[in-house]
Amino acid sequence: MGSPKKSRRKYSKPSHPWQKERIDQEKIILNEYGLVNKKEIWKASSQLRKFKSQAKKLTALNSEQAEKEKEQLINRLFKLNLVAKTANLDDVLSLELKNILDRRLQTRVFKQGLTRTIKQARQFITHGHLFIGDKKMTIPSYMVKLDEESKIIFNPKSKISSIEHPERPQPEKESVERVEEKPKKKEEKPKEVKKEPPKEEKKEEVKEESKK
Repeated sequence: MGSPKKSRRKYSKPSHPWQKERIDQEKIILNEYGLVNKKEIWKASSQLRKFKSQAKKLTALNSEQAEKEKEQLINRLFKLNLVAKTANLDDVLSLELKNILDRRLQTRVFKQGLTRTIKQARQFITHGHLFIGDKKMTIPSYMVKLDEESKIIFNPKSKISSIEHPERPQPEKESVERVEEKPKKKEEKPKEVKKEPPKEEKKEEVKEESKK
C-alpha cells in the first residue's frame, strides 16, 4: 500500500514521448483550449480511455449485471452531455478527446460568452470569479454536467459580475466603436477628360495649314 498522504498519478504519459505528429497535435490543442501544460491533455486522454475500455468489456458480456452497467455508463455520459440518452456502446467508442475537453468548465465559460478569450476564462475560474449555482468553482478542468450549464454565473460579490466591467466582453459596444473608428473616405472629384477631335477633322486642319 502506498502512503495515504501522497496522491497517485491519475493519468499515463504517452509511450513514445518524441513523436512529432503527436507533439504538433498537442500544441494545437493547448492553444485551442487554453491549457497550461500537456498533463491536462493526458488526464483527459486517460479519462476517455477508461470510458472506452469499460464499453469494450461490456460489449462482450450478455448478463443482467452487464446490462445494468451499460445503463449506468450511458446515463453517466448523458449527464456529462457526451452522448444522447438513447445512445449505445458504439457511440461511447466513437468519442474523441475534443468531446472530453469541450465539457471542461474553462471551455464552457468561454463558449457561453462570459469571457473574451479561453485563457481569460481560466484566470476568472482560478481567482474565484465564477459559480455553478451557489458553489464557487476554482477548478478549470471540472467536467460540467448538462443541467449545470445554465447555472454558470459570476460570483455576485465579484466586481466582474457587473456587465459594464472593462474585462467583460461587450460585442455590441465593440462593434459600434469599430464602425466609428473607421475614417471616412474623402470624396474624390471625377477627373475631367479632355476630348480629342476626331482624326478626320485633324487631317483637314493639317491640309488647310499646308495650303496657306
